[in-house]
Amino acid sequence: MIAIIAAIVVMFGLALARVPVVFALIIGAMTGGLLAGLGLQGTLEAFNNGLGGGAKIALAYGVLGAFAVALAKSGLPDLLAYKLIKALKADANASAQKTVKFVIFFTIALAAISSQNLIPVHIAFIPVLIPPLLSVFNHLNLDRRAVACLLTFGLCATYMLVPVGFGAIFLNDILGQNINTFGKPYGFAITYDQIPKAMAIPVLGMFVGLLFALFVSYRKPRHYQDIQVENKTQKIADEVKAGQDGKPQIATFTLIMALFAIVATLSVQLYSESMILAGLVGVAILSCAGIFKWNEADDVIVSGMRMMALVGFIMISAQGFASVIEATNQVPTLVAASVEWIGNSKGLAAILMLLIGLLITLGIGSSFSTVPILAIIYVPLCIQFGFSPMATIAIIGTAAALGDAGSPASDSTLGPTAGLGVDGQHDHMKDSVVPTFLHFNIPLLIFGWVAAMVL
Repeated sequence: MIAIIAAIVVMFGLALARVPVVFALIIGAMTGGLLAGLGLQGTLEAFNNGLGGGAKIALAYGVLGAFAVALAKSGLPDLLAYKLIKALKADANASAQKTVKFVIFFTIALAAISSQNLIPVHIAFIPVLIPPLLSVFNHLNLDRRAVACLLTFGLCATYMLVPVGFGAIFLNDILGQNINTFGKPYGFAITYDQIPKAMAIPVLGMFVGLLFALFVSYRKPRHYQDIQVENKTQKIADEVKAGQDGKPQIATFTLIMALFAIVATLSVQLYSESMILAGLVGVAILSCAGIFKWNEADDVIVSGMRMMALVGFIMISAQGFASVIEATNQVPTLVAASVEWIGNSKGLAAILMLLIGLLITLGIGSSFSTVPILAIIYVPLCIQFGFSPMATIAIIGTAAALGDAGSPASDSTLGPTAGLGVDGQHDHMKDSVVPTFLHFNIPLLIFGWVAAMVL
């Protein structure tokens, strides 16, 4: 089990030292593979075999990025930013600023939650929506770490609780299916309607952590410089027209077609369960509606994919890292070594399984990829310790989600950084990873353990 721990420590340490995350993942994987005795060739082979697993994710992100950029051509993000800026400048007193602050929190939370189901663009909306709002954040002296926590909460808590969109993939297709697959030899099974109920307590822990971040940790003003940055999503072709007062001029037809594209994208995603197909349908509708010209389609798609390219490459590398971790065959050893001194203590068993899940997810960076690795070992363990089906769901679901918010390779931290750091004043590790790790992973550990004990 030393190889797994070393791989994660090396990866996390290099990322903290500002080494690019992709390189940190590769070096961490090489460290783990060599320590496990796979040899250089064996480690590279395991890493390469895992890369294909991230290709679908990367392509989906690229297509959804294109949809987000195409949607931005309608001018909706500019209109939202204009409304918020106008509300701020209309009255500069403290009461008005407080109101705008909570409007911003509500809007960002709603956008993050909707990105997982209603408008399934995942993190692709962040580089579109957040940069125009940075000037508002600066005037409010709003701590961007609070915004990062708010975004991460909306991204993670939603797929952990709501079985629609990305949540349907995580809760039903991955978590439920794996538990039933590995529980079948033992006559153990769960029903999908049990999953949201079991995950409600861990998600409540995340909500408590969010409240602490917003109203305690990051409530004090934090000052930033006003740095003009190019809004890449608005420089694709013609800019959205604005009136004399700076208000974006958006035709009613454009708004209707943008809404139709959103509904169609959601419908196709629910029917086909394909993020790629849903994104293509959304882009096609926006193109046919004339929101962007056909001869601009290539620029829109390329710009959207470029916007999501870094996240895509990191997710591909994370799959290679996960493949090496699995190839070491030390995950069972890591669990077995812990079980030796657990005895009959369900409480100790639950906290150890959660902590091991935290370690593994920190390295992989994706709760979606962690479930199969954990389920094959945790399902028999939960049966052995006498955990109920709902407690088993809570343990495995929370163990997989742990670390997602605090991993340098997680899209739940990379997404907020992509929007908040465009002017160079938001550090990925210090301002996204560390705050989300402290405010979400610690409550998840506590509330996940409570769920295991009471369900």
